[in-house]
Amino acid sequence: MLQHEQTVRDRDCQKIREAFRNAFISKDPCSATEEDYHPLMKLVNPTVPCDKTVFWSKTKELAHQYTKVQRELFTLEDTLLGYIADDLNWCGDTGSYEMNYQSCPHWKKDCSNNFVSVFWDLVSKRFAENACGVVQVVLNGSISNAFDRKSTFGRVEVHNLNPMKVHTLQAWVIHDLGKFPSDSCSGSSINDLKWIIMQRNIKFTCQDNYRDCGPFADGRQPSPRESMTSCCLTLRPNTSSGSF
Repeated sequence: MLQHEQTVRDRDCQKIREAFRNAFISKDPCSATEEDYHPLMKLVNPTVPCDKTVFWSKTKELAHQYTKVQRELFTLEDTLLGYIADDLNWCGDTGSYEMNYQSCPHWKKDCSNNFVSVFWDLVSKRFAENACGVVQVVLNGSISNAFDRKSTFGRVEVHNLNPMKVHTLQAWVIHDLGKFPSDSCSGSSINDLKWIIMQRNIKFTCQDNYRDCGPFADGRQPSPRESMTSCCLTLRPNTSSGSF
């Protein structure tokens, strides 16, 4: 919470609140555009220090455990706008100055240009554009397509990494304990990600379940999730060479 509290102290919260509300109040819930949120983006831009950016796809809980333990790392939800909007649903209603809590369109079923989806696509785009150095992504190897071109990471964030600022993408492919691995660093979806990244002149490295830390004191081997959130957290990408 400390990083959020410091960020809030440095901002005019009333202006941020008004810019957020003005983006969608009294508007058709299915008429959102990026321009609606531009005044908000001018007040708050999701930036983090170089080598500290963590993306995720279908691994939200695990990625957040990762940055909670290693507090100098940041997911989008660890930035001010991501933190405020995380797990919220909102929209306005034509002719009303009140927030609509009853009938906001579903982001997937009703309309793609709803105010929640447009917001997350825009802040995800800015988050990726601002990334620098070595960036990381946590992917789910217990599903057949750990990298999904239709996900926010696959549609938005990958394509907005700036090769002039980002020199390496480190992928972690993590499998759920007790489930048969469905994808890995050598799988077709990860090879697809590797091709996209290398076409953009960014180095790509990938690590399946990290287990080089050995057993716990009681002799038990760490699960993939425990490895991700404890053992591997003691390792950092080598920012001079761009690899582990």
